Amino acid sequence: MRVALLTLLEPADGDLAAPRGYLRIGGRSLARHQLALALSLGCSRVIFLASSLSGELVSLQHLAEAQGAQFHVVSATRALPGLIAVEDELLVLGEGLLAMPDEVARWLGEGHAVAVLPAEGGLAAGFERIDINSAAAGAMLVPGKLAARLGELPSDWNAPSALLRFALQAGVRQVQLPMALVETGRWVLVRGEDDAHSAETRWMRLHTAPVGRRSPGEALAAFLVRKFGPALLHAGTRPALVAAAAGVLLLLGLGAGWLEARTGGLGFLGAAWLFHRTSSLLARVERDSLAPPPGWFHFGELFGWLLDAGFVVLLAWRSALPLVPGVAPAPAAFAPLVLFGLLRMLPPLVQDSGWSHWLGDRLVVGVGLAVAAAAGFPDSAVMVCVLALIAAALFSPQNRRKSAPNPALTMDR
Repeated sequence: MRVALLTLLEPADGDLAAPRGYLRIGGRSLARHQLALALSLGCSRVIFLASSLSGELVSLQHLAEAQGAQFHVVSATRALPGLIAVEDELLVLGEGLLAMPDEVARWLGEGHAVAVLPAEGGLAAGFERIDINSAAAGAMLVPGKLAARLGELPSDWNAPSALLRFALQAGVRQVQLPMALVETGRWVLVRGEDDAHSAETRWMRLHTAPVGRRSPGEALAAFLVRKFGPALLHAGTRPALVAAAAGVLLLLGLGAGWLEARTGGLGFLGAAWLFHRTSSLLARVERDSLAPPPGWFHFGELFGWLLDAGFVVLLAWRSALPLVPGVAPAPAAFAPLVLFGLLRMLPPLVQDSGWSHWLGDRLVVGVGLAVAAAAGFPDSAVMVCVLALIAAALFSPQNRRKSAPNPALTMDR
């Protein structure tokens, strides 16, 4: 069994009462971030060393047990050996450590190890020196048998520090982390409110970093999350509420179309996509803090289809084509259907193109069509977009015929 040992004993800088673990990053306590980290690394038992039971610990207990892990709160170091078997693996995280789970798995995932940093940089970042060259990085994975020695110590000894000394004496290997992890905010020690504010800014930036290129709408959504996300999360505003606002904007867009305000309706639909994308980024931050995933996000793909259907309905609804004598109303929906069908079909076909990431940006689509509607030629704009997408797909690099690797052997005879 893998067991996690977390502590809530060290007071935050400038606060003589609250432990560091109660400082909040992205609306969640550091203790909750560490619980998420422990569970992601496969810990089936979590032990908190704390002086008293708090409401935060009770909520963490419910969260851990919902994930199938055992949860214990102890106040004395001597109680630890009874909860940690000799054959267990013990993950120890320093109080106030905020680290990306993938980095912890990368550096501690190959067996027992003590994570260390270069002494000069580690001390400047607030970590504890262990020798002339190294500072402890606040995380280690050690054999459970080391915990048996804790019972020999006085009750006022710091358990993580004692386990660190035991691990070094036992010859557990040291893994030196690059200082770039600390400098980029992927591995930091939060000691007080000032550190928390600084770490939160970098933490939000890390969790909203693009996987690839970003379209204007995606970049705007990431900016909004970085700018206002911390305040929303600290205020208890869940991503589901932002997603609900996206649904309201979708309905407002259709309502505006019903009232013949097609320009405003298209703008509302573009804004609905922006709100939904923002809520998805907020949900990513929340998932990393072990927040239960809001039910709305299970239907993220469905929302995209509903939004595209809203665009088609709005464009066909107020199209000028049905007003042409002899033309049936049905063709009014044909060009919008082709447009949004192409927007969904082309991304995998032109993924090597520099513009493929724009095809999923409905904010750009909504604003562009709203401008065309305001200028009085929305139907023509849709048709031009369809022709432009077809031409771009035909002449994309993937569709250019490549020369045979050996013409002499493959030529027709």
